[in-house]
Amino acid sequence: MTSVSDLDRAAAGRTGHVRPTRVSATGRSRKAPRKPGEERRSILRQGGDDKAPSPIVPARSIAGNALMLVIAIMGCLACLSVGAVTLVDRAASDWSADIGRELTIEVTTSDPSNVEARLEAAAALARVTPGIGSVDIIDEAETRALLEPWLGTLASETAISELPVPRLIALTVSDRSALDLAALQAGLDADAPGATVDDHRLWTDQMARMARAMVLGGLFILALVLSATILCVIFATRAAMAGNKDVVDVLHFVGASHAFIAGQFQRHFLMLGMRGGLIGGVAAIVIFLVFQVWVGARRGAAEAVQVEALIGSPALGLEGYAGCALVVFLIAFLTAATSRITVRRFLRGL
Repeated sequence: MTSVSDLDRAAAGRTGHVRPTRVSATGRSRKAPRKPGEERRSILRQGGDDKAPSPIVPARSIAGNALMLVIAIMGCLACLSVGAVTLVDRAASDWSADIGRELTIEVTTSDPSNVEARLEAAAALARVTPGIGSVDIIDEAETRALLEPWLGTLASETAISELPVPRLIALTVSDRSALDLAALQAGLDADAPGATVDDHRLWTDQMARMARAMVLGGLFILALVLSATILCVIFATRAAMAGNKDVVDVLHFVGASHAFIAGQFQRHFLMLGMRGGLIGGVAAIVIFLVFQVWVGARRGAAEAVQVEALIGSPALGLEGYAGCALVVFLIAFLTAATSRITVRRFLRGL
């Protein structure tokens, strides 16, 4: 006849269920054998509460908080790199687009007697050239204004009268596909000798090279930051394994699989990486927002003008915020994956 032990009755009163027992040949009752894997789960129980599993690695510890702080710093640096690359790349694209929509005709002043006539002839030819929109002759006053930042007021007036400073005609491109620069230059050689057309290709090529260099530099810095994060996680995982070696040995002895043990560490470091990455990402976004507010408050000042001339709008934009979010998830993924790989390699050596 099946009976219930006193211990099972006490457990039944506390948890609401009874573990069945079996009667041995001597009449003594014993508990039924546990199902496979129940020994492994019972090690993780706390105080007999079946609904409160205890993790192998403590959720809060000094080492864990220190690692989270390191990950937050690395995440902030990574997001700053991504944001800076986004701003510079967008500014370079805007510069290239603006310069690509403009052309310049230069008329030499080696023979000042007919400069005005050649300017008018070159402008008339440009107005009838397919693909050209507006045509604007830069007069002497505007030319002096262009030279003043470099030479000063008196020097610019002297340069205009005594030096062979070329006169300029500013052109705006309305249809790049219909524009034939070779035909325009041939017409200038015939109607306005000494006039040359400049499509600013040298400047656009230099800007494209600069933008590529900045992007590659930012990606290199991002790779260094992520590599440092991975190394920190490897050392932290090995330290956690060493600190919980007895628990890992018991789990391994009772038959816990490598995937089960690695999953415990993976969840722990995934949460650390997610929290640290979020803290770093939010800190980087706050830095960019403060920078944007500062530029807006100093609008018109020399330093703010230089910043806007260099990078345009300091706002990150949707692509910048998306890049920061991607970095946060990448850090969390690398943290969890690195921890899992490190634990599995450690367990294979047992």
